Amino acid sequence: MSDFSQELKPADPQGPSILAQERAGSDVNIDQLAHHLLHRGDFLKRQKKILSVLEKRPYFCKKNQLNLARPDRYHLGLARAKELRRLSLQHGWDIDDYKMADYLTDEMAPYALQTVMFATSIREQCNDEQRAYWLPKVENWEVIGCYGQTELGHGSNVKGIECEARWNPKSKDFTIHSPTLTASKWWNGALGRTANHAIVVAQLMLPDQKTGKYKSHGPHQFIVQIRDMKTNKPLEGIVIGDIGPKYGYTAMDNGYMLFKNLRVPHSALLSRYSGVDSESGMYIKPKNQALVYGSLTYVRAQIIMHARLVLARACTVSLRYTSIRRQFADRDAKGSAPEQAVLNYPTVQIRLLPLLATTYALHYTGEAMFKLYWQTRADIEKNGDDSGLAEMHAASSGLKSLCTILAADGIETCRRAMGGHGFGGGSGMIPLNNDYLSKPTVEGDNWMITQQTASYLIKRMQTATKDQYPSNTESIDGQFRLFLQNKQSSKTYDIYNNESDIVTAFQHRVSFLSYQAYEARIEKKQPWTSLMISLHRLSRAFSESLLVTNFHRAIFESTPDPPLDKATHNIMKTLFRLFALSTIDFQSTEFILSGALAPSQLRDLTPTIQQLMAEIRPHAIRLVDAWSIPDYLLESALGRHDGDVYNALWRKAHLENPLNLQTFNPDWKTEEIIMGEGEETARQRIEALALGVEGHEQRGDLWRAKL
Repeated sequence: MSDFSQELKPADPQGPSILAQERAGSDVNIDQLAHHLLHRGDFLKRQKKILSVLEKRPYFCKKNQLNLARPDRYHLGLARAKELRRLSLQHGWDIDDYKMADYLTDEMAPYALQTVMFATSIREQCNDEQRAYWLPKVENWEVIGCYGQTELGHGSNVKGIECEARWNPKSKDFTIHSPTLTASKWWNGALGRTANHAIVVAQLMLPDQKTGKYKSHGPHQFIVQIRDMKTNKPLEGIVIGDIGPKYGYTAMDNGYMLFKNLRVPHSALLSRYSGVDSESGMYIKPKNQALVYGSLTYVRAQIIMHARLVLARACTVSLRYTSIRRQFADRDAKGSAPEQAVLNYPTVQIRLLPLLATTYALHYTGEAMFKLYWQTRADIEKNGDDSGLAEMHAASSGLKSLCTILAADGIETCRRAMGGHGFGGGSGMIPLNNDYLSKPTVEGDNWMITQQTASYLIKRMQTATKDQYPSNTESIDGQFRLFLQNKQSSKTYDIYNNESDIVTAFQHRVSFLSYQAYEARIEKKQPWTSLMISLHRLSRAFSESLLVTNFHRAIFESTPDPPLDKATHNIMKTLFRLFALSTIDFQSTEFILSGALAPSQLRDLTPTIQQLMAEIRPHAIRLVDAWSIPDYLLESALGRHDGDVYNALWRKAHLENPLNLQTFNPDWKTEEIIMGEGEETARQRIEALALGVEGHEQRGDLWRAKL
């Protein structure tokens, strides 16, 4: 039978012409805005260079990924990871080139922890001698590493981990041991089948000088060889494996690991800030405990920057598609009216356009967090000044929680706004959604780590109550002192006509909630656990205030750098207002209770937001275009840059779906599944498939014998 589908085309208007009209109707300077957003590290130039290499390689074709079973995805993931390393050497890529290739490949692959947690821990937690030995091995990929902190029984509560590292005074080395099953390392990426070395976080157990009884000095990092360098088999005294399927991360071998009295040398303890004297066995305390978690803080800063690009991908797909998709005519139109673009409906705009504004808010706070991180690190290394650590840790904890929630929830909101096609593999949203679901949990559970932020704010408020003299109002101390001085006033803020008042309203809300938490905890001595819900809300308020403050500072308080023309700059101001007012709308109760707003002010909130969305609507496509996300990364029929949505969806279903390449036998009376294969062949194949040993006849026989 002939394939007559080739003779058909989608109904008019065609997607490409629609997107062309959308772009023509906006004066946003895409190239200029793209450079403004992505100038760091020559992002755009680097992306173009690496993309030209990857798109030509069969290994990196993404068309069939959703049809592969997880073992096949790991096989493909490891092959890709190896190929990226080989390409790095072939083309002379630096570390930023490699990270760009990893970003464009868009999968959490078996080597993913090598350049992140593993390398960062060695760079930041090793002493000079350790760093000189290990860093070249890591940078030359002589060892493949992972980060072993989370355990079967403990995740967020790092202090409670059970794996032990006992100091042996006579042999002057450590014994790493898992005393319980729940002490098993768990979820550690690249551990399951790939890594040969690990950063192992264990309780540092030292004998008391008088009694000889062992006492824990808290979790510390050790670098440990875990597999034979030739056979890649686990070393004696170590049990390792892959934990199995999970949401997303299909190419990553998240693993488990148990130790039985594994001896490691004194040098295995990463000793930049703390350690054990090899002669006396005495513990060397860190000057500041927060220094020990520097690598985690760095990763959290990266997570914030990553969140903006992930959410930008979801917005790119949903906004392009909803501007093309036509559904229903205007109810108030007379006569025969054309169907409306879905994006023209305010009920769709209210879901998508504030998220578009959020991508920009995340960007400016990500930039601010990186500046804070590198400045704090420079202060420590040059002057020994670690006073900024507490602020950086508190900000990174709260922002990690908020930003990953905004991105994860935003992806799902974008998917739902696209209707039925959002469920399909052609949307490109399935892997994006699944892979990002872990982010609100990993590197600190999003509800638990907010306690660190709230604790910092309570301490700063306690300090402010003892010294209410004015100081720099841009600092949290100055902000709190100003609040205490004016606590009895009834001033509200003009959020509709004064952008600075918007920022102050957010800061006032933080100060109010911080003072409430201070009263409850410090003055009234209420139990910490009873305050946890309000503490989480305090952290979120503080983090939202940072997003608004950094956005305002970048757009209103200074000339954008790199610069923006007047038209584009004005749209950025509108995006700021939409983000801030949408956030106020979502959290309006707290703004009223804090006294920042009067209830009557809420009357104009929804109409104002709707007006802002109407102003942004003509520029929506250019505003997502500016994120410069290539079709290769989107892997979405719905979000294609050229707008040829329906032809692309048809090709994916009709020509690229491997299920359509075989003819099946639906007759229930026979065991044959594929026409012509015969019952015995079908039976053997299905049994092996069900047992998870397809293609391994001997293992299949073994499993059948056991059953």
